[in-house]
Parts: sequence; structure tokens; C-alpha cells
Amino acid sequence: MKLKRDFYRKDALSLGRDLLGKYLIFNNNNNKFITKIVEVEAYMGINDKASHTYKGKRTPRTESMFKIGGYAYVYLIYGMYNCLNIVASEKNNPQGVLIRGVEPIKGIEIMSLNRFNKTIDQLPKTKIFNLTNGPGKLTQALGITRKINGEDLTKNNIYICEGNNKSFQIVQSKRIGIDYAEEAKNYPWRFYIKDNKYVSVY
Repeated sequence: MKLKRDFYRKDALSLGRDLLGKYLIFNNNNNKFITKIVEVEAYMGINDKASHTYKGKRTPRTESMFKIGGYAYVYLIYGMYNCLNIVASEKNNPQGVLIRGVEPIKGIEIMSLNRFNKTIDQLPKTKIFNLTNGPGKLTQALGITRKINGEDLTKNNIYICEGNNKSFQIVQSKRIGIDYAEEAKNYPWRFYIKDNKYVSVY
């Protein structure tokens, strides 16, 4: 069942935890990708020095973050990697959840071609886990680009559904790669499913 708007209308810390185990579905060029969300980071917006919207910074790049919860925010890092974020909370309260790792459920053959230009049976097992265990890797595998920045996740192109309801343990840790964020770099706002092999870093 596709998640409705009210699911997203909560702070990013709560949404981050709640997104774990949910299925991310993306329809791209007649390919339907289904993945399970296994790792996320929460960004709390105006008071979070690691957030693009710290102190209410509002630019054409960050405009999607100011929407009501349930929209996609996609941005480019290092001039080459797209990152997918899920907008949280209410309009003009710019919080979001970075999707850091997903487990392939459907479409892994195309993901392999997108990432490595090889079929899945040509990959060693370690490379298979490397398909989607990072924010830039997963967007490359699924073909997610800034073209979907600002898309409504309650529509039919990219959306999130309930998962398979299997129980799992959530691990909480510091976020990754934000040394510039002073004290905020130590906030334990990263969440992931324990022992899932598609988590980026343990």
C-alpha cells in the first residue's frame, strides 16, 4: 500500500526511523525498480548545521525542502553523484531524510547494468552488495537524477509503500561525511537495519 501524505508529516528523526523497512518504488524508462530502505540519515533543517537549510537558507537548489512532507529532494554532490532525500514535516519547516542504502527487491539486473555495465551474473558477490550501499550508488543504480527533484511521493512515478513487515533491529549512529558541521557532526541521526549487507558503513 502506497504511503499517504500524513505518513511524512512528522519530524525527520521520526520519519527516518519509520522509513526503514519500507519499499521505495521508482518507475524509470519502462523499468520498475523496487528496493527496501535499509539506511537513512535525518537532517533537521533550520537548527541543524549539517542541513542545506540551516538558518532557513532558501535557494533554488533547496526549494523542494520547503514543501510539505512527502516530496523528493534530489541534489548533486562532488559534481557527479545524485542524492535522494525524502522531505519531512510541514510546509516551510525544511527537514529531510537522506536515503543512504537500499536492498534490491526487483530490477536488480538493470541496476547492475546501470552501475557496472555488467549483468548480475557477471558480478562477484561483494559487487552485488556494492550496487546500492551508498546514497550516490543507489541513485545511479536506479537512474534517479535531479529530474525528479520536487516530485510528489504520493503520485505514481516515485513513491514508498509498506514493506514486508519482517522484524528487524535499528542501529543508531553518527551521520557520515559531515565534518564541516561542527557539533552537529556528532549527532546520532543515522539509522540503519542491523546486519543488512546493503548498509553503506558499519
